[in-house]
Formats: sequence, C-alpha cells, structure tokens
Amino acid sequence: MDTLGFIPGMQGHTEIILVIFVILLLFGAKKLPELSRSLGKSLGEFKKGQKEGDEPDKGDAVEKKEIVSEEPSNKE
Repeated sequence: MDTLGFIPGMQGHTEIILVIFVILLLFGAKKLPELSRSLGKSLGEFKKGQKEGDEPDKGDAVEKKEIVSEEPSNKE
C-alpha cells in the first residue's frame, strides 16, 4: 500500500524523491531547517488555537449566570 496514495498523481517513491529534490533546489539546504522549524511552530499554534476554540469561554458562563439572576421572580 502506498503511503501517499491519497494524493492524486503520487504513484511511488520515485515521485517523492523528485519532489524532495525540487524543494532542495528551490529553497537550498541552508533554508530547509528554518522552514521546517517555522512550519512546526505554525502547526503548534494552529493546534493550540484549535484547542482554545473547542473549550467554552469562561466569560459566557458568567454572563449566563448574570442574565438568569437578573430575571425578576414572579413569586407573589
């Protein structure tokens, strides 16, 4: 089973080697560590933002409590 079979046009290891070679030609060997480091940082920030987006805001819970407590009671 090809590990990159989900990418259209990627048939085997030869194409992967060719893509890596083209990336080396475009960016150079000195820039690759810097590019991978910045890619890792941005991926970490994306995951962090995704976690923060999944958690409910603490301010929303406080606002709901305040709204509920401000409603007049109909006890007579």
